Amino acid sequence: MNGNPVTIFVDADATPRDALASVDELAAETGCSVVTISTVNHEFHREGHISVDPHPQAVDMEIIRRLPTGSPSVVVTQDYGLAALALGKGARAVSPRGIIYSEANIDLLLFERDLNARARRASGRIRGPSARTKEDARKFRDALRQVLEEIRTEMDANE
Repeated sequence: MNGNPVTIFVDADATPRDALASVDELAAETGCSVVTISTVNHEFHREGHISVDPHPQAVDMEIIRRLPTGSPSVVVTQDYGLAALALGKGARAVSPRGIIYSEANIDLLLFERDLNARARRASGRIRGPSARTKEDARKFRDALRQVLEEIRTEMDANE
């Protein structure tokens, strides 16, 4: 990706290690830079890693603060709220399970999240996400590759 480098911002609190490995591999292949951000509660030994206060929204706010407006960026996150904010700044967003967030699907995802939270509060039952599968890992890698290819195509068209 010549000229205008693409940065991949990773919500490292919630990104599985295999997904982070895929980010690193694809970034190396495409010449992208990677910025990982987590709270101090998560230990990361990576060059350039950014640790923030353990406040529940600290990682989200740090990623949004660092997202350059008008420059190609990708955010890797499971957090629909962060994905919506990233889209609002013109970035792309991908979940570690391979969902490519877009203006077309983010409102529905946020609505479903709200409905599910209400149902959990009403029933008193809270389940975590299902276990990550090899299929999830493949979908993520394919989705990130697709997003990076779309960015490259757009950048080439604008040269």
